[in-house]
Amino acid sequence: MIVQKTSVFPANRDVVFQKLQQLETLQYIAKPYATFEPIGETVSMWTVGSTSSYRFRLFGVIPFGTHTIHIVRFDQSGVSSREGNEYVPVWNHDIKMEPINTNHTRYTDRVEIHAGWKTVFIWLWANAFYAHRQRKWINLLQKSTREATRP
Repeated sequence: MIVQKTSVFPANRDVVFQKLQQLETLQYIAKPYATFEPIGETVSMWTVGSTSSYRFRLFGVIPFGTHTIHIVRFDQSGVSSREGNEYVPVWNHDIKMEPINTNHTRYTDRVEIHAGWKTVFIWLWANAFYAHRQRKWINLLQKSTREATRP
């Protein structure tokens, strides 16, 4: 099953891309739906070919396995990762970023999910999760813009 969400972000693509590279951004935009606690060597910035693993918790409290993220594409037009864990073996996440103008970017999350009989339930959760993530992204970018314009 596929989840796809698109929003217009109040920042240029360079700003979005810079924040997208940081683990702290993922941790911020995922809460409270999910938490990602690094296991082993921490990846502070993702790059093509990098693989990292996280203790994944639903709503920050329900253990949901070890989530692994493998980056297959990472550039200013978008990101592709192949992800999964023992409960959701296929979580293929593609992010597309399209500049609209100097202050706005069209951002799309597209996720392919395969989890056997659990797929429909994971898909329902993922729809809410990605809508939440994009709202948190917008809040983060608005906050960054306000802080950058303060004297």
